[in-house]
Amino acid sequence: MSTARARLLDLGAMREVVRVSVPLMFGMVGNLVLMLVDRICLARYSDDALKASGPAVFTATTVIMVTTGAVGITRSYVAQAHGRGDESDALDEGANGFVLSLLLSALLLLTTPLLMRVPELSGQPAHIQELEAQFLGLSTLYGSVMTLNMALSSYFNGMGRTRVPMTVGIIGQVAGVVMTIGLVFGRFGLPELGMRGSALGTLSAVSIMFLGYVACLPRGYAAGFGRLLRRGGRQAAGVLWLRLRRGAPAGGSLSLEELGQTAFVWLAGVLGSVALAADNIALALNYAAVIPLIGLGMGCNILCGKAVGAGLHRDIPHIMRVTLTISGVYVAVVAAFQIGAPTLLLNPFGLDGAGSAVTDHAVETSRVLWTYSAAFMFSMVGSGVLECLGLARFGFVARIVLMWCLCVPTITVFVLFNRDDADMLPIMWMIFSAFEAVMAAVCLWRIRRAVTNQENRLHTNEPVQQTA
Repeated sequence: MSTARARLLDLGAMREVVRVSVPLMFGMVGNLVLMLVDRICLARYSDDALKASGPAVFTATTVIMVTTGAVGITRSYVAQAHGRGDESDALDEGANGFVLSLLLSALLLLTTPLLMRVPELSGQPAHIQELEAQFLGLSTLYGSVMTLNMALSSYFNGMGRTRVPMTVGIIGQVAGVVMTIGLVFGRFGLPELGMRGSALGTLSAVSIMFLGYVACLPRGYAAGFGRLLRRGGRQAAGVLWLRLRRGAPAGGSLSLEELGQTAFVWLAGVLGSVALAADNIALALNYAAVIPLIGLGMGCNILCGKAVGAGLHRDIPHIMRVTLTISGVYVAVVAAFQIGAPTLLLNPFGLDGAGSAVTDHAVETSRVLWTYSAAFMFSMVGSGVLECLGLARFGFVARIVLMWCLCVPTITVFVLFNRDDADMLPIMWMIFSAFEAVMAAVCLWRIRRAVTNQENRLHTNEPVQQTA
């Protein structure tokens, strides 16, 4: 009888994880489609636009991740308030997050002149630098709106209402696709703006999302701003400063991860042009493959944050096991295709039309990508749980040490000893996966310690004791 009941509870937990996570997955798939449309448009517009888009988009994404990641901590604050059953406090936490996003958006806009000078460091021809500067000048504008959107979506996600961000996101992404095509090529009665049209298309998408989130906000949300102001300047500043301290490491970790992925691409180029081309194809497949894992990790973050708010730290391991079980099944299915039918998965990402040498190396690399997915599902879940416990700083420091002090130097030495040997690309991926697995193990060790000590550092530096 107890076994049947436990099995029923597991099924219930699985349904809850799926209910919360699946809409997050669809929202991220929409972002991927928008990104692919943007890249295809610029590639067809001109070779110069394509060359400029890579460095410009990478630079903009790295900077914007800092602000959106920092504001994303709002999701954990709202989830904890929701777990306590305090809806008024959840509204206040949402409002606090939005005020923080306003401040960070203003700071991001102030960096515009500095970002527009970054292309001067690239050594590219002057006309390529001009295109990059045009995009970067507009990137802070859409990045500031994205930061506001992160605060608003974090409220809905923290409340477990993940279908709202999914719906709003899809509407904005569809509009963004239309606007990007129109503004890049001058279609649908819109002006032909090329590189600037790409940035303005993204701005259109995120602006529509902003309006959608505002329309969906519950009554009482705006009252949270008044309650924050009535605390007085010093106390309000303390509230926002604590949230920034808890969220900034999460944003920094995301930015460092983006930099690490880029460094991986650069290092693959040392193995030769064939390896670089094969790696670009494999990297695109890998990015698409891990999107559901990111959604599941965010879902675990929300449910664990809710449990922490309710004082139920003992539920965290169970939620993690259920999430990892679902993730493991997904990784196993994808791995079966990556090993048994790699060309089927690789064709949509550029394998079709590639040379025989690139094709062979992309196929061989695809067969080891499952090692990264397997390690990433643990590190993603671990990072999400650390964030909801207010321990994102630990994950940030661990990412710096493992990625930049150990992983990147190790891979650098490896590629220098195997220069122009494309056969080493799969081994390079396995080394990368091994360090991701170590990152996962470190996160899981810290979570176990936090659960044992019943820690909750979102609101204080001291552990908060579990309640009944």
